[in-house]
Amino acid sequence: MLDQIHLLAAVTVLGVLEQAYFFLQVIHARRAFGISPPKVSGPPEFERIFRAQVNSSEYFPIFLALLWQAGLFFHQGLAAALGLLYLCSRYCYFTGYKASSSERLAPIYFSTGVLWVLVAAAALGLSHFFLTHYMGLNVLQLLT
Repeated sequence: MLDQIHLLAAVTVLGVLEQAYFFLQVIHARRAFGISPPKVSGPPEFERIFRAQVNSSEYFPIFLALLWQAGLFFHQGLAAALGLLYLCSRYCYFTGYKASSSERLAPIYFSTGVLWVLVAAAALGLSHFFLTHYMGLNVLQLLT
């Protein structure tokens, strides 16, 4: 069983570490700009860092759900590779947004594309499972 999920687990841990890094960047920015919680506004430099962290944490549950569904029902290796691409693009998004709001656009579009590929992989894998398990219809055998 573990050999079927170890890559997904590793990407999940990397994702959690990335989220922790983003949280730490907000704490550092709060100290640098003198913005105490619960305030969320301040200089544009702080607000960009804060928004990048919040946006990333909003998408994280969606990413995790799709990563695991695509990995369990479609292909673990592909899902893990897509997960790494997503995490890299999120890091680029964060650093780009930190520098300038316009530099966040290419990475956010790319990461959204990766999520859509994960959606497709999860949907195909789940469809194949349901067709095989409940209807006795093996699409892969029909195609070959």
